[in-house]
Amino acid sequence: MAAPLYLYTGPEFGEREDAIIEIKKSLKKKYGSVDEHLFYLVETPFNQVMTILQSGTLFSDAICIVCKNAELLKKKDDLQMISDWLESAEETAVLILVSDEISVDAKLTKLVPTSNKKQFWEMFEDKKLPWIYNFIKKNGYEIEQDAAECILQMIENNTLALKQECSRFFMCFAKGHRIKIEDVESVLSHNREENAFTLFNHMADSTQAQQKRLENSLNILQSIRLSKDSSSVKIIAGLSSCFRKLATWISINDDGFVDEQILRQNGFSSKLQQKQYRSAAKLWTIGQTTAILAILAATDMEIRSNGSLMEDVLLQKMIYEIVIKKGATISSAEY
Repeated sequence: MAAPLYLYTGPEFGEREDAIIEIKKSLKKKYGSVDEHLFYLVETPFNQVMTILQSGTLFSDAICIVCKNAELLKKKDDLQMISDWLESAEETAVLILVSDEISVDAKLTKLVPTSNKKQFWEMFEDKKLPWIYNFIKKNGYEIEQDAAECILQMIENNTLALKQECSRFFMCFAKGHRIKIEDVESVLSHNREENAFTLFNHMADSTQAQQKRLENSLNILQSIRLSKDSSSVKIIAGLSSCFRKLATWISINDDGFVDEQILRQNGFSSKLQQKQYRSAAKLWTIGQTTAILAILAATDMEIRSNGSLMEDVLLQKMIYEIVIKKGATISSAEY
């Protein structure tokens, strides 16, 4: 029988959350009451997590701990604690390790039974619109294609964010309502939080002067960093996704003309999205886009190596290098 240790990684938060819920449901069905805990390793030392897990609970029949930021579990002592616990772990104590990243330390991965490990990838482009149509229909509503495409431009590429935002319509309209693009703009545009994708929109707005784009981008970055979801990992991952799409856009538009079918096949089905990347392509060449992707990767590595002390400065420097320097790096003295 597999040990009660799970490892869930990757950026598809909706499916990942559903898998965690299923584990908890199974525990409740088997044992009755379950004591549930959620910890973030950026805030809580891992030894405290293990103390609670091993102590159990006096008031419930089982305990389930979800521990996020599992990519931080690299220290020998932390891994040894997990190994020692597994030697006598009981089914009534479950530890679910979670990371937004695709992979974690190899030694940690080896401790987890193969059947209890899963990577949750983002949806493919051709799956996103059908997902929205099905979710809306399942809840008793209809949606027009332009409205569904508009939602995809506003929401992060994971089913958890899509569920949360699409559920707003169910509180605003009676069942049977057909959601139009005007509804999307009125319900979502005025209520959404800033994220990496809205940040890219401001960075890629070719109608704005360069200095104004920098100012707007830094303001959006600050808003994200002050929000509940301020992870630099997610900011950089989101921007990397946008610039990879920009590279695709530039490559398929190389001769100045491309038909609608090719655009759709490459994930540019929305008119809003086409407008956004057409604007971005006026600002960055394919060479500059490649250099920007390298800057994003280097910033991510530097933040992981140096911790949170210089995190905001490094993110601001990254934005400056993208907007002002167009992919060229700057020295600390110049910045």
